[in-house]
Amino acid sequence: MKDILQQLEERRETARLGGGQRRIDSQHAKGKLTARERIELLLDEGSFEEFDMFKAHRCTDFGMEQDKPAGDGVVTGWGTINGRMVYVFSQDFTVFGGSLSETHAEKICKIMDMAVQNGAPVIGINDSGGARIQEGVASLAGYAEVFQRNVLASGVVPQISVIMGPCAGGAVYSPAMTDFIFMVKDSSYMFVTGPDVVKTVTNEVVTAEELGGASTHTKKSSVADGAFENDVEALAEVRRLVDFLPLNNREKPPVRPFFDEPGRVERSLDTLIPENPNSPYDMKELIHKVADEGDFYEIQEDYAKNIITGFIRLEGQTVGVVANQPMVLAGCLDIDSSRKAARFVRFCDCFEIPILTLVDVPGFLPGTSQEYGGVIKHGAKLLFAYGEATVPKVTVITRKAYGGAYDVMSSKHLRGDFNYAWPTAEVAVMGAKGATEIIHRADLGDADKIAAHTKDYEDRFATPFVAAERGFIDEVIMPQSTRKRVSRAFASLRNKKLENPWKKHDNIPL
Repeated sequence: MKDILQQLEERRETARLGGGQRRIDSQHAKGKLTARERIELLLDEGSFEEFDMFKAHRCTDFGMEQDKPAGDGVVTGWGTINGRMVYVFSQDFTVFGGSLSETHAEKICKIMDMAVQNGAPVIGINDSGGARIQEGVASLAGYAEVFQRNVLASGVVPQISVIMGPCAGGAVYSPAMTDFIFMVKDSSYMFVTGPDVVKTVTNEVVTAEELGGASTHTKKSSVADGAFENDVEALAEVRRLVDFLPLNNREKPPVRPFFDEPGRVERSLDTLIPENPNSPYDMKELIHKVADEGDFYEIQEDYAKNIITGFIRLEGQTVGVVANQPMVLAGCLDIDSSRKAARFVRFCDCFEIPILTLVDVPGFLPGTSQEYGGVIKHGAKLLFAYGEATVPKVTVITRKAYGGAYDVMSSKHLRGDFNYAWPTAEVAVMGAKGATEIIHRADLGDADKIAAHTKDYEDRFATPFVAAERGFIDEVIMPQSTRKRVSRAFASLRNKKLENPWKKHDNIPL
């Protein structure tokens, strides 16, 4: 018996070494952790239960039968994050460069199936050279099997991808279908075709970092939701994110202990809005002052900064925040911000996370580049996302809410539950100057008359009270009481039940 137990321990030891000590040292030299070290950091200590440790590939071409490392380049299993179950796979770059084979894909598919069946998030740590060329179409089939499970798991359990090395070719489409993608600066990259192919086909000379590095995908393409300095920081932030999310679409997000008074008065908010209606202010100040303990987990911080998305807690409960940012493009909506916010709103709706919308929007960004780029269709994505969302929706208009952008930003007409406005709010079709020049076109030559007409328009329409008279605003509130009013609103909506008409699925304007 002892001999058998000894053999088991030896086999396990060999499997844990992956591609061997030399390759592990090489991984460390690049500033990267190994697949198992990453799992240890991500999960609670001692909670990891591994599957398929001894699984090996079946390829016999190109002399592959001579080298069959246990585990086949990916570590899979389940564990806990702050006591809550998650499934995880971590690709091992020390084994065949983390390349995906048929059996490698089978291991990933197994835990994805279990995650959907048992209702727990899937976290994928990607560090792979792509498909294993020696296996040909079998490895491509493996990718497609993973893709299909990404699709079926979407909206059922949260899916998080952490890119911690190369992720190229077909491999990028699995992370692309997950809910959140995080990258590590200077050591991770994603692209469909690498720099060499780009040079051959288009004659463009570009580095891997420029083509698909963390900076590119967080600032330009919006593929990634966040980038961190190293593996350790990235995994710590994933743990923090999981704390905001429910385990699946049939459970509510976790409720955390909180030490912040729900009725806390913030007198500084009474002076947040500048006297000059064209002066910017930082909307993040309002978010931090509304949130429990000022804690805000921002998503896609470096992309489309004219809109802010992320998670806060109110009375210990997760709330998604969408807010216009007057500091950037005056808070206008455009193609990028509409797409960013629409995707976030749909995620929140998938997983029963209430949505707080903070509005200061002068309209959609004008210009040929926006129109040619399809701002109509992209703006409709945000409109569609808010309109189909059945979760509790609370909206606070702080200053401008003009034109179609007023409608889009979770207005009462899109089934907003509570729509509040500050006294500084201006709910109107357009700004006073533009409106006056259209209504009183005959007086355009007379500056005094135009000034008087503009003043009249501002007094009558550049307020929240016309909308309040019609019931489109439920209440005009004091800025200092925003946290109290919003917290009470969400508390009253905890048992909200709203269902859309039966359909196979909708057809969002993509």
